[in-house]
Amino acid sequence: MALIEIKNLTKDYGDGRGIFHIDLSIEKGKSFGFVGTNGAGKTTTIRHLMGFLKPKDGKSTIAGLDCWKDSAEIMKQVGYIPGEIAFPNAKTGTEFLARQAELLKLEDLSYMHYLIEKLSLDPTANLKRMSKGMKQKTAIVAALMAEPEILIFDEPTTGLDPLMRQAFVEIIEAERKKGRTIFMSSHMFSEVEELCDEVALIKDGKLIAIKGTEEIKHSNIKTFKIEFNHLDDYRKFLKEDFQVSVQREDQNQMIIQIKDEEINELFKALKRCEIKFMKENKYTLEDYFNDLYNKGDK
Repeated sequence: MALIEIKNLTKDYGDGRGIFHIDLSIEKGKSFGFVGTNGAGKTTTIRHLMGFLKPKDGKSTIAGLDCWKDSAEIMKQVGYIPGEIAFPNAKTGTEFLARQAELLKLEDLSYMHYLIEKLSLDPTANLKRMSKGMKQKTAIVAALMAEPEILIFDEPTTGLDPLMRQAFVEIIEAERKKGRTIFMSSHMFSEVEELCDEVALIKDGKLIAIKGTEEIKHSNIKTFKIEFNHLDDYRKFLKEDFQVSVQREDQNQMIIQIKDEEINELFKALKRCEIKFMKENKYTLEDYFNDLYNKGDK
């Protein structure tokens, strides 16, 4: 049975803004990514899960609890990182985290201290004067310190430098191994690809695709960049029956896309030419969703 369930979730703000008929199901122990452009509906969906918004239609549940009616109970089970961080009135990060520990009835603070060290966080700094990155680190520690079974993140690495992004990825990889259930939105495709079992793309408030990350990585469509030694060979190969997506005649280069079953035909054709190099461009999650997004605009 799904631990997080969203059924026909709709919040219509008018003028095509909002979310419309969202259906999602996340099983216990799975990591689910949610991607889309700014304003696509990611944060609105997550705010419904946290019980901050009442849906116009449909419903969402976490562990069988209604996200709107039982939000107080759900908050006890979820580690949440909001997209826009606004801390309560506390002088320092240390004071804020101490209040969080008290609220969560957390006596063992060893994991909190591990996270602080892992993220190179100075919690003694003035909370209001912290940089965006420091505030983000503090929010991550607050969300994870009690080791909740369910994690819901809205753009969790905003403001983090590349080194700290990698530290966050390592932390979440460890949480996945513990069997946590994770729902996260992100604009970092590589982050989602690395951390999530399944990913959904939302556009203009509507889901347009749900796909397993492994399925995307092992797509039967392959992309190759080829450079020929001679212009004659370049032009001769162009006459072959392959899909050429990019042509660079001044460099004798092209990029082609082929299906797995066409590989043998490709190599037969290349044997008739002198090539300087050939390189496979790995198909990524970003490639997949860009293709899907662009198709929707046609």
